[in-house]
Amino acid sequence: MNLFVRHILLFISVSYLSGLQITAEELTLAGSTTVQKRVLEPLLEGIKKSTNIDLKIRGINSGRGFAELVNGKIPASISSNPLEMLLEKANLPNDGTYQEHIIIQDVIVPIVHTSNPVTSLSWQQLSDINTGKITNWKDLGGEDRKIIVVTSQPTAATRIVFQKIVMKKEAYITGVREVKSTRQEVDVVSKFRGGIGAVSEGFVAMNPGKVKVIKTEIISRPLSIITKGKPNSTIQALIDYIRTPKAKLLFK
Repeated sequence: MNLFVRHILLFISVSYLSGLQITAEELTLAGSTTVQKRVLEPLLEGIKKSTNIDLKIRGINSGRGFAELVNGKIPASISSNPLEMLLEKANLPNDGTYQEHIIIQDVIVPIVHTSNPVTSLSWQQLSDINTGKITNWKDLGGEDRKIIVVTSQPTAATRIVFQKIVMKKEAYITGVREVKSTRQEVDVVSKFRGGIGAVSEGFVAMNPGKVKVIKTEIISRPLSIITKGKPNSTIQALIDYIRTPKAKLLFK
């Protein structure tokens, strides 16, 4: 083969290879809007660059995301609800079939309208508010104003955790205002002077000045990725990246 032909073949090979692109692997997760907004969405660029995963996220709340995992619709769900609670709600045994891969511990905080003079409440007072035993802010040192309880849907993790830990599983007050997302909960409480809700502390930081946080005993829960059995190599790569110090700096 003469030199000219070799150069032509080399040119064709290089041109062909340079036109090839490594296709990113698509991965879809569903579940907690808290994990979606606070953890995964801020990391999308880094996830693709570091793991070559094209991550798609559907924020449908932790309970619905776990249901999709159980039904085989997704390879993993994202949750702001402890696995033990999800299994209990789904009537499933805690036998190791489902695995909880904790990313960080999150804090739930009570929120009120910025004009509300009340600064702190005990868990018992919060429970009495949400169950309807206390219905006016004047009974808590505030204004003579009706309390408007705002919460998310029954399958939302924040509501489930708050209801179990603080309210000891008692039912919410009749007529509670239910919203579809944490962002809507913040919005609704910000509009009603008598409003009160309970959301992830990170969402308050993402909406500075919109609502006021009420001091109380710490209400903590894990943010995690849940798999059926061991995570496959793609999900494990995602978990490993999310847990790096570099990634954690971007959490909201």
